[in-house]
Amino acid sequence: METNQFDEKAEKALGLLLEKFWVLRLHEPELYQMIREREKVLKRYVDDKLGFELIVHQHFIKLEKIPVEAKSWMGIQDFQEPRDYAMFCCALAFTENRSVDEQFLLSDICEEIKDLYPGEFPLDWTNYNHRRSLVRVIKVLEKLSILKSVEGEIDHFTMNQEQEVLYETTVYARYFMRSYPKDLFEYDTAEAILASEWERHEADERRKRVYRKLFLSPVVHREGEDDADFAYIRNFRNRLREDIEAHSQFRLEVFKSAALLVAEEKKQELTLFPDQKAIMDVALHIASFLRRQDSYQPDELGTIRISRIALEEIVANVREIYGKGWSKHYREASISTITNELVDLLFDWEMLEIEPVTHAYVIKPLFGRATGHYPKDFLDSEDEAHEQKS
Repeated sequence: METNQFDEKAEKALGLLLEKFWVLRLHEPELYQMIREREKVLKRYVDDKLGFELIVHQHFIKLEKIPVEAKSWMGIQDFQEPRDYAMFCCALAFTENRSVDEQFLLSDICEEIKDLYPGEFPLDWTNYNHRRSLVRVIKVLEKLSILKSVEGEIDHFTMNQEQEVLYETTVYARYFMRSYPKDLFEYDTAEAILASEWERHEADERRKRVYRKLFLSPVVHREGEDDADFAYIRNFRNRLREDIEAHSQFRLEVFKSAALLVAEEKKQELTLFPDQKAIMDVALHIASFLRRQDSYQPDELGTIRISRIALEEIVANVREIYGKGWSKHYREASISTITNELVDLLFDWEMLEIEPVTHAYVIKPLFGRATGHYPKDFLDSEDEAHEQKS
């Protein structure tokens, strides 16, 4: 039964549509039905506020999410190098030319990818790294349900180029790529593709840019005194807060140099900071430690510049204080290893940038919103245990 009310289920559906690449009816029938019943109100909202298209197909539902700016964390996290993406595009070209449920062998798609591959040097399946790339690509295609394994295991191909696997193409293969205003060959750069998106949103571009930034990114940082997007958020914060709270599971928080959406409760289905990964303990303790350091004061944009040596020193100091409660890996890992993993985490969450020339770390205002510490009785009990051992 279709509903015209933006109820709690519509709020949950919006969050999941933003989180997932698509919702497949075969795999998630209840979620598919929940969204289908709220199709009109969801379509109206995402079109009006974000300029996104909600595609409702008999087999799947997909929200076409186009960012204001491409970020590294938006990529396919299973891929490790540009070659993986190039091979992935070649594989998509192969599957788009196959009929639904048409079966083929791994060697068939290997041959097609090799012929289509645009790299300066040709693919060579006797090369272990090339085979590893293909395994990553095939696994992502299976995860997205574009390919379905009928017989055999792709992992065996890593060690043996003669290994065969039988696949079939699914109904979703032709719907992975979104449509573009012009032929892709007419664009010279990725930035040109993103810029062309605003040709159809000229009248309300600013509002849609702001909504996209808020809903798709962990934070919107103020980039300078003349940052028009951040000025829009500051000027219309009450209207934005009211609208976002009425239509989503999030609440808008606006500070001097940062604006972000926060969840009042932990939502298992959403990607939120912090999660359950052990590196989060390290990050939260370092955030708390930095707050207490008078020598690291933020500038007018709320950022703190810090060298690699200084950050490693902070990591070492924090491990002395809190390390007893960290996971075994971080209790025993080198300070350099911990620092590398911390930098990767903060970079992905837009809490840190790396200056291109000096390679200094620029800690962003969002990291200042995080803090973590153990209860005093935990530290006291650890000290007592240490004294008894001594």
